[in-house]
Amino acid sequence: MSEFEIPPPPKGGAGALLPPDAGRDRPLFIVAAILVFLACIAALGARGAWQQSQRWTEDLQTSLTVQVRPVEGGSASEDAQRAADIAAAMDGVANATARDRAHAERLIAPWLGTENIPDDLPLPLIVEIRLEPGIEAPLDALREAFDEAGINASVDDHSRWADAVRGAATRSQTLALALLALLAGAAAAVVAFASRASLAARVDVIDALHLCGAEDRYIAILFQRRFFMLGLKSGAVGAIIAVIVSLLVGTGSQAADASFFLPSWENNPFEFLLLAIAPLLAGATAALSARLAVITDLGRRW
Repeated sequence: MSEFEIPPPPKGGAGALLPPDAGRDRPLFIVAAILVFLACIAALGARGAWQQSQRWTEDLQTSLTVQVRPVEGGSASEDAQRAADIAAAMDGVANATARDRAHAERLIAPWLGTENIPDDLPLPLIVEIRLEPGIEAPLDALREAFDEAGINASVDDHSRWADAVRGAATRSQTLALALLALLAGAAAAVVAFASRASLAARVDVIDALHLCGAEDRYIAILFQRRFFMLGLKSGAVGAIIAVIVSLLVGTGSQAADASFFLPSWENNPFEFLLLAIAPLLAGATAALSARLAVITDLGRRW
């Protein structure tokens, strides 16, 4: 072996020269596991927001709502049924359903109540139109057909609601990714601090290694391997807890707002893959942070 060649790490790994210290490692392990758990929840939140926005946007883009307003001397229910028949006959329309007055009363009941709606109140009736996937909404054709039939109706393609859903999902994703980056930075800072503390606590061992000819890179590799394993283990614990919590929340509540930021696990292994790489990312972040911190401190020391 030449005098310039760096000797390989000891056979026992980093633990042979840097034995584990449960008193010092346990708090770091807990903090790292919590940070990984929060990072996984943030990543799942971004994924869930994207899934829900895609699902809601697809529903809005494949449906139209027609409001049939009553006219003097006419029957709103008959006009609604005629509008549904006209729409159903058009190309690209999967089905069209005319709703009755009771349906309209249920829609306004949250504002007016069920007992405060006069029987002679002229309510617009709803026609729900479902389009075939990939078909552009025939808005102009519907309006022209309704005008020719003498039906006083307006057509809503839900575009403003689709834009609002996409905007809300984009903001949610941005917030979740920003939180993810913040947690990664916090984890790196914690590991760097712990590495410096570990280096200071073992300064006698480090001095002995340096006097024996060990270079800074060799010493940094010892810390790098040790903190990689610590990050890997704490990352695995944090990811497992994130899976358990997300499954409990997703299956324990049927409300849409309760599970909006959680992805759907059915027949989709992407979320499990996302969480499976979390321990590796945690270990890599810990190893890189430890290496940079140790190299910097050793450079200042010698």
